[in-house]
Amino acid sequence: MDSLNNKINTSIKSLNFETLQPSELYAPVDYILSLGGKRIRPILVTMACKLFCGDGSKAIPQAAAIELFHNFTLIHDDIMDEAPTRRSKPTIHTKWDLNTGILSGDVLMMKAYERLADCDSKYLAEVLRVFNSTGILVCEGQQLDINFETRLDVTTDEYIEMITLKTAVLLEGSLKVGAIIGDGSKDNIKLLGQFGVNLGIAFQLQDDILDAYGDPDKFGKQVGGDIFANKKTILLITALNSKTTNKDELLSLLELKDGSKVEKILEFYKKSNAKQIAINLRDQYFSKAINFLTQVEGSDQDKQFFIDMANKLQVREV
Repeated sequence: MDSLNNKINTSIKSLNFETLQPSELYAPVDYILSLGGKRIRPILVTMACKLFCGDGSKAIPQAAAIELFHNFTLIHDDIMDEAPTRRSKPTIHTKWDLNTGILSGDVLMMKAYERLADCDSKYLAEVLRVFNSTGILVCEGQQLDINFETRLDVTTDEYIEMITLKTAVLLEGSLKVGAIIGDGSKDNIKLLGQFGVNLGIAFQLQDDILDAYGDPDKFGKQVGGDIFANKKTILLITALNSKTTNKDELLSLLELKDGSKVEKILEFYKKSNAKQIAINLRDQYFSKAINFLTQVEGSDQDKQFFIDMANKLQVREV
């Protein structure tokens, strides 16, 4: 896996964003890519390819494309959330400005298409179909997230639908793209995609938990940022719908702008058992993911990689 990860990073580095002009456009792109990250999605692309054909390097360009697309979504998401930090560093719109953030995200999207199309023509149509449908669903999920900002009656089912679209489908798409390049069968591609969807939901639920309870030095983002922004996370939705909650009091806290807001709302989470409920829900989707994975054809050794990754994501601190 390390060699594949190195090849992904080399492929991205070969785009030479630091040398392209105008530098005002490309320097921010080079900046966000240099911040690193876990590279989960591109690794899923290469390992899905390897699972079916034994050679994950066949999908390196598509893995790079997925990583570029992912960073495009992060830049625009940070703008919409007015997030000050990403991976413990200033976000692009904070370090530069709003217009730069929008443009640098846009050019990343176009560069993603360049990398994506670098494959045998027999795969291209299906790869593009999966990539485009994934991108559309991510946008739909982001719009639902925005819609939730003005709603106080969001249900758990609605929230799961939103994070499925906004977060989980990109893991599904990553696995499907890699499996296509690896000549996986339609049934195996579908099963592996379902593994990705359920793992992605569990991943986002863990992200919600970490936002409220994580170590800021490990998490890489502002802890409590979702609380400050009144994001409808699984924790807030659980607290709002709990019979133990004085809803009027909790709603009044959402209007606060000072530093006491996080601590006070965390008390509501504690009373409503929101953290444990979120953990239980996370574990349910994790189990679903593993169940789908067991049905996928392939070597036990290669499938063990996905199990190990899922285990790490389930208990991650960053």
